[in-house]
Amino acid sequence: MPVQHCTLPFGARSVPGGLRAVLAMLLAVVSLTSTGCMTGFREYISNGFKVGPNYQTPGAPVAGNWIDFRDRRIHNDPNVHWAWWRVFNDPILDNLVFTAYQQNLTLREAGFRIQEARARRAIAAGNLFPQFQELYGAYQRRQVSLETGIVAGGGGGGGGIPRAFDLWTTGGQFAWELDFWGRFRRALEAADAELDASIENYDDVLVILLGDVADAYVEVRTAEQRLEYARSNVRYQTGSLNIAKTKEEEGVASRLDVAQAVTNVAQTEAIIPQLEIQLRAAQNRLCVLMGIPPQDLTQLLAGRRGIPKTPVEVSIGIPADLLRRRPDVRRAEREVAAQSARIGIAETDLYPAFTITGNIFVQANQFSDLFRSSAVAGNVGPAFNWNILNYGRLRNAVRVEEARFMAEVTQYQQTVLNANREAENAIVTYLQSQDEARILREGVRAAIESRDLTNELYQGGRADFGRVFFAEYFLVLQQDALAQAEGRIASGLVNLYRALGGGWELRLEGLDPMIMPLPTEAPDVEGIPRPVPLPADEPVPAGPLPAPMEPQPVPARPLDVPPQPQP
Repeated sequence: MPVQHCTLPFGARSVPGGLRAVLAMLLAVVSLTSTGCMTGFREYISNGFKVGPNYQTPGAPVAGNWIDFRDRRIHNDPNVHWAWWRVFNDPILDNLVFTAYQQNLTLREAGFRIQEARARRAIAAGNLFPQFQELYGAYQRRQVSLETGIVAGGGGGGGGIPRAFDLWTTGGQFAWELDFWGRFRRALEAADAELDASIENYDDVLVILLGDVADAYVEVRTAEQRLEYARSNVRYQTGSLNIAKTKEEEGVASRLDVAQAVTNVAQTEAIIPQLEIQLRAAQNRLCVLMGIPPQDLTQLLAGRRGIPKTPVEVSIGIPADLLRRRPDVRRAEREVAAQSARIGIAETDLYPAFTITGNIFVQANQFSDLFRSSAVAGNVGPAFNWNILNYGRLRNAVRVEEARFMAEVTQYQQTVLNANREAENAIVTYLQSQDEARILREGVRAAIESRDLTNELYQGGRADFGRVFFAEYFLVLQQDALAQAEGRIASGLVNLYRALGGGWELRLEGLDPMIMPLPTEAPDVEGIPRPVPLPADEPVPAGPLPAPMEPQPVPARPLDVPPQPQP
């Protein structure tokens, strides 16, 4: 292609000869790698002297409103209380939440990932400066062969050149690849986005942890409620069995009545071991979430019974709030930003790399002579290298990064869709479980009345035991279903707040275990009691976590047909 000519914006005579040569080389490179001095580098200049696209937050599919937005129990108030577990008004749950926040190992692992990302970001920042610096020193005792060298002096010749001599050397050298095309600045952009993503991952783990703790606690209380119903029914059914036995002994009832009563008692008693297993599993889950080996939590959980009560109404904002509230959505967006920067890194390989290298040292035969100005030697100068015969490989490397970028964008959009789905599922579960529980409460009241009436009729000899059998059997089923439905209400509310991304703000309250361990007594905030003391693991590293960054959209270059330089 014809070389494009440009005129220097200053007098050529005012520039030293060596610098003029460097500038001429740069202009030649500009001419070869662009369609024109002004047009080819317009984007390069607008991007802050960096090749590759500037990042812009991608669009994401978001619903205009919730499916159940017309339900009076749903409010679009955007000020969702971040400490959502307090709506249950349960000090034991508050205690479990803060203990798990302090000691959970998965959360601690996510904190160490932030430390790793911080270090990687520091490495990327360091590449903006001379990438290679080295000090060296050496001492050598040399002797030249008489068979290969021309020597004199100690070897028996003239000229004053000794055959054997000492050589002392010390100095330093460096190499600095200039960030002419933005390779290292793009790498720093990617490292910044990866650090943000690690923080969002920490927040996501925290949101999941808080939800898991509350969900396990609800599971414990639900199992306890089901056990209470089962044991109460066993006691009542045992009384019916005794009545049937007495009637059989008196000859006013058949053996069939006793057999049916035994069947009822045995069937209800058989539920208890299964519920004990569920209760133990839920307690063990709580232990692991709190970072301790599984143990009996009966004493810790004592003092409060029943499934946590939930408010009838809830404020959840609008679906678009998920983009800023959910850490996993923000993490996916930050991963897109990091991949966008990697496109620019790949594009820099299409252009020549400019390097300044230098070497300065002192060298002498005598150690005392090292400190003389005459012993100083060295060199410094610019250089460049350019892979001009690898354009097919380099262009395809850029296309690889662009394809990965589009994959990350798609993954981000899929994450938004999944977030919307999870929120909708939690909303419908929360609302419909309330309706289910309301209906079952009516059924339980009727079943209790039916059981009591049939027992009175049976004891008075006005009904057979079959009616008592079915009344007691259906009461067990109704009460167990009611306990599960009430548990689903509480669990549905937990999952709803988790789907909304609530709770990660806890680390912004100055209680982050990656900053410092929680004090012996938790802050007296709205009656939160101190956490239960648990065995501490290894100390966590210090250092505050930066607040999550809000992405700022900037003009982006289309990625479908990226401009390519001409070799």
